[in-house]
Formats: sequence, C-alpha cells, structure tokens
Amino acid sequence: MRRPRPLPAALTCSAALLLTVLATSPAPAEGRELWGSVTIVPGHQGLLEVAGYGGPALGAGSRLTLTAPQPAEVTATPLVDGVYRGAVAADGGTGSYTFTGTATGSGSGTGAGTGAGSATGTAAEPGPWLGRTFPFVLSVPATAVPGTRLGGCAMVVTDAAGARRDQGACTVTVGLPDPALTQPLAGVPLGRRPTIAGTAYPGAQVTVRDQNEDEVCSTTATAPGGTWSCVPGTDLPAGAGRLQATATFNGVSAASEQIRITVT
Repeated sequence: MRRPRPLPAALTCSAALLLTVLATSPAPAEGRELWGSVTIVPGHQGLLEVAGYGGPALGAGSRLTLTAPQPAEVTATPLVDGVYRGAVAADGGTGSYTFTGTATGSGSGTGAGTGAGSATGTAAEPGPWLGRTFPFVLSVPATAVPGTRLGGCAMVVTDAAGARRDQGACTVTVGLPDPALTQPLAGVPLGRRPTIAGTAYPGAQVTVRDQNEDEVCSTTATAPGGTWSCVPGTDLPAGAGRLQATATFNGVSAASEQIRITVT
C-alpha cells in the first residue's frame, strides 16, 4: 500500500490536515488483485472461487463482496467456517463474506460443502483473507447465449470502516451444453456408413470423430430443437470402435459421451 511521504515541519495546518485524510483513506494493495473465473452453461449453476487478496491483515467486520454480472445471480455462499459469515442479497445481485474473528487469523473451519473453496483459520496462518479461497454459487439463466462473457463481475474487500483494501474483476463465461449422441445405439452391429444423429445447442457446428480422433462426419444442429444427423463420407473400418460428437458455438465447445460401436 502506498503511503504519503513525511511532510516538512514548516508545512501549514491545512497541509497537515490533508496528510491526515490521506493516511486514513488507504488505497488498494499494489501488485495483486482479487481474481476468479467460471464457465456456466445456460440454465445451470456454477462455483466461482475468489482468491488473491494481497492487502494487510484486517480485523472483525472486514468484508469481501462479489457483484454478479448481469444477468447472472448469486444464489449461495457455501463456505462453512466459524469466522466467515456468508450472505446473499435478496435480489441475487451481490454476495458477501464478513470476517467475524480477529486479525491474527484465530479460529478454525473447513471449506464449502460443495467440495471447492476452502478457508481455515489458525494462529499460524498469515491472517484474514490472505491465502484463502472463497466460493460463490452463481446461476445463469436459460436464455443466456453460449460463448458470451458476462460483464460487470467485480469483487472488493473493505475494512470494518468500509474503506476499500483490495479489488478485482472476475470472468463469467456462458458455456455450451454437452451435445448428445443418440444414434447409433451402443453395442448394436452397424453397416459401414450408418446414420449418426443426436441433439446439440441450436446452431452449433457438430463434428463426429472416431477413436483415432479422425473426423467421421459433420453438420449443424438445427433450430429450435437442436437435432442433427450426418452420414460418414467414407466407410467405417470393420470391427470395434468408438464415436464421439463435439459441438462448437460462438467460440466455446462441448463434447458428448463416447459410445462403443461394432462395424460389420
């Protein structure tokens, strides 16, 4: 944190008053910022983990606040820890953790019930917020467009007086739902050029590949149901193999589960 240089004794009282104001209005820590990123498919929830606090040790009443990017909402603060109290605004616009312990980092606890994001407090640790990860559950509406990076995601740490001590921006990207490969059925003997079909996000480019990552066929999922089908341009090799569909839309991709096939 940058501190004002000492002023000569000859300065006026007004300058001394200015020094007092500067000293009691700390700037965010230099060189480090809070950070976090997550990809969430439309109509689902995801876990954004916030880390990177680099400011001084803060006492009780200090707070980490996440502002959700529109149209996402904060739905939960799942950290289970005796010294960090989570809260979510009624409109889902923000979520926060408030430190209720002491600046020495005393107290103990373990991370979120979701299995991600942990914070433990012991006397041997550097202090509140430092070296810890704080999880926030975000939801993205079903109308969000895959590949979109939602704007306005921000984080700030303030002390008990409300002064900003650290800040950062987070990245929330709308992911692409996994495509489904519904035809052929696994284990059913196939001809050399079977029809391959499934569903994917409407408008997505779908590519089917075999166990060697060679392209078998490709097409575009049609609106509104996102159905697709294609036929191999060359004969599939006889014997056992695997197929998998990959969908790409607006710069993001997703893959189906592999199915095992037998070509006769």
